[in-house]
Amino acid sequence: MENKNVHLSHLVFTQAKKYGDRPAMYFRDDNTKTWLPITWNESARQVRLIGKALISIDVKEGDRVGIFSQNMYEVIIADFANFAAKAASVPLYATSTAPQIEYIVNDAEIEYLFVGEQYQYDVAMEVQKTSKFIKKLIVIDPKVDLKGNKNAIRYSDLLLVGEKANNDAEIDRRLAKTSEDDLMNIIYTSGTTGTPKGVMLHQSNFTEAIRIHEERLAITTDNDTSMASLPLTHVFERTWDYFCLGHGVRVYINRSPAEIQTTILEVRPTLMCAVPRYWEKVYAAINAKIESTPKLMQLFFKWAISIGRKRNLNYKRFGKRTPPDLGTRYKFFAKPLFKMVHKAAGLENCKYFPCAGARLSDEINEFMHAIGINVCYGYGLTESTATVSCFFPENRDYVIGSIGRIMPNLQVKISEEGEILLKGKTITAGYYKRPDANKEAFTSDGWFKTGDAGYIDMDNNLYITDRIKDLFKTAGGKYIAPQLLEGIICDDKFVEQAAAIGNERKYVTMLIVPAFDILEPYAKEKGIKYESRADLIQNPEIVALYEDVIKNRTKELAKYEQIKKFTLLVKPFTMEQGHLTNTLKLKRKVINELFSKEIAAMYTED
Repeated sequence: MENKNVHLSHLVFTQAKKYGDRPAMYFRDDNTKTWLPITWNESARQVRLIGKALISIDVKEGDRVGIFSQNMYEVIIADFANFAAKAASVPLYATSTAPQIEYIVNDAEIEYLFVGEQYQYDVAMEVQKTSKFIKKLIVIDPKVDLKGNKNAIRYSDLLLVGEKANNDAEIDRRLAKTSEDDLMNIIYTSGTTGTPKGVMLHQSNFTEAIRIHEERLAITTDNDTSMASLPLTHVFERTWDYFCLGHGVRVYINRSPAEIQTTILEVRPTLMCAVPRYWEKVYAAINAKIESTPKLMQLFFKWAISIGRKRNLNYKRFGKRTPPDLGTRYKFFAKPLFKMVHKAAGLENCKYFPCAGARLSDEINEFMHAIGINVCYGYGLTESTATVSCFFPENRDYVIGSIGRIMPNLQVKISEEGEILLKGKTITAGYYKRPDANKEAFTSDGWFKTGDAGYIDMDNNLYITDRIKDLFKTAGGKYIAPQLLEGIICDDKFVEQAAAIGNERKYVTMLIVPAFDILEPYAKEKGIKYESRADLIQNPEIVALYEDVIKNRTKELAKYEQIKKFTLLVKPFTMEQGHLTNTLKLKRKVINELFSKEIAAMYTED
């Protein structure tokens, strides 16, 4: 890192001295659809003022201050202001419900809570009414209706409190006391099983995380631009943005995940971390576009992709010289076509795009590299301060099927049971106030148990087979990896979501949510008439379509892994209905309970 071992409490101030009035971040004015800059000097000014204000309203050293908001530049300011006041930030997902917020507020004993828009304010206000902890809500969006709440203050007014506060000596004293032992974040896991646990991340974790990313991602410079597309609550985006800001990368704050397809066309960043779902949508969109062209053009696209696959995967990634005839075909035929595709998706400036958070199919991973999009695929956890392994950003030596090379100085081993175990300076000290969970999460000799099954190859590349807790056993005694099955089926353009069923059952079945944006035009083209989506998914031709999808997608699997029956669903799995965690992982127990009738019908004897 350019500013080696800079404590997060000092990062903004250090960068302001270096970059001054150069933009640090950009936010979008939705009225004018323009991106407005926040300079390093202005960022440092606001961090100091908010830090002073927090101290003046009685935030003490070691307090936990919550941030419940969608992505906004003020969220990053609040985060660093908490650090300046020597408090820990507790980020909460913007989509959280009142019971979820109440649990975290009580567990972390949060007295001061930053909130973003009206939804977050209304939820927080509901919790505040009965909370013995919340003293003040700090409201970021100026359009929020405070509804006469005397225990709420606007962000703009908090800046004024900081301006008037006569406590410069106190904030300077706190800044001077920073150490590697400071608790910086408590990030609550999404809780696919049981209640959420607060992962404690100290400065020492971030110091090491930034150091090893500096080594692995050495091609990153202050000429780069990054789009913050994932929630800042997510450890992936959070750690990535700390890394970017520490390198002077200009960070564009994407406020709503639903807007990313629009905003990426406006920003066209060189860097952006994303979850596999983003690339699944890009893949589907590109293929839909190809299929909409005349047959001759489709053949030309496929030819170009085959050239790109040979050149990029067989030669470039291994540093081999490309044969002259292949190089010519790539330069004059494939590359110009790929550039058009990149530009249409806002990806023409792509340097490397980190991707993690779930399984990215080999098919999509290989396709993106074939057309020249450098997806830097990896794996990590909240408990490991994000990255455990990832591809090299130089687009070399990656192995399709793996989740990348293990990060420098991180110890990884596989237990006798096949579980991935971790040890190193990026690994959490444990869960907040949960000695019981700590005892369960760590081995007796200090290795953190990831809960993921996998293996390591001779070149130190890591592979995951599945979540150990997600593995289920059929009545025949065969173990099934549901995420693998779901990934295979979800790779198809006609499938939006899927949930594999089969624990202690005779055979495997699946709940499938169709990709209606693809299915409905298909039905129209085929002359299939229907009155509603419920009517559409019962149509024999549509059922036959999905039978073919499953048959073709699973033909290489073992017989006991084959999906014998399936049910198409009208409505998607959502966080609001409790089907998904905040990081969009399936809550399998909930799904089995809520869809018990549909599941039972698939196991009725013929």
